[in-house]
Amino acid sequence: QAGRALMRVSVVIPAFNEEKLLPATLAAVGAAAEAFRARGWSWECVVCDNNSTDGTAACARAAGATVVFEPVNQIGRARDAGARAATGDWLTFIDADSLPSRELFADIAGRIAAGRHLGGGSTVELEPGTPRYARFFCGGWNLWSRLAGWAAGSCVWVEAAAFREAGGFGTEYYAGEEVFLSRRLKSLARRSGRKFVILARSPLLTSSRKLKLYTLTEAA
Repeated sequence: QAGRALMRVSVVIPAFNEEKLLPATLAAVGAAAEAFRARGWSWECVVCDNNSTDGTAACARAAGATVVFEPVNQIGRARDAGARAATGDWLTFIDADSLPSRELFADIAGRIAAGRHLGGGSTVELEPGTPRYARFFCGGWNLWSRLAGWAAGSCVWVEAAAFREAGGFGTEYYAGEEVFLSRRLKSLARRSGRKFVILARSPLLTSSRKLKLYTLTEAA
């Protein structure tokens, strides 16, 4: 019990030119983190400024986040850079255009406390006003995510030691790096007698803009 009372969770947010959306994300993270505080756990927020040319870093510092810099524009690199600066026993990666709820973080905290999971992800819900085709794609992704055990990059929670053992997100892939990380973590989980699970009770609310950046195949 004493060890769990001293648990520390790091919320890592990669951010490239996110001064418009980041304040809302940081506010949501702060409110959601009450789920950690309610257990007597400590938490921190680490924002990786991925070579932004706007006020992203200033927004993050103003909200009390730790800010690190990654000069190469690649989200896997940014997530890994944030993770290197994190001091938590567990890492929760949230994208800068996403709004986690307290219920989602409470679900994550419950799985951490139970000790049977090495990590996992969450289903996602696209912002209001998203086109029908995008909602259809999102529903398909959520189903496949749960069946395959693949975490969406916008929400990955994982034991810090396991994340490092798995090699982090890595730099080999420009997109889809979360799928390959999920596969490595699932393998680690099996070897340690634990699980890697995609949570579905409280989906992560996220922007639909990723569907504008990639084709449907690449977005998956």
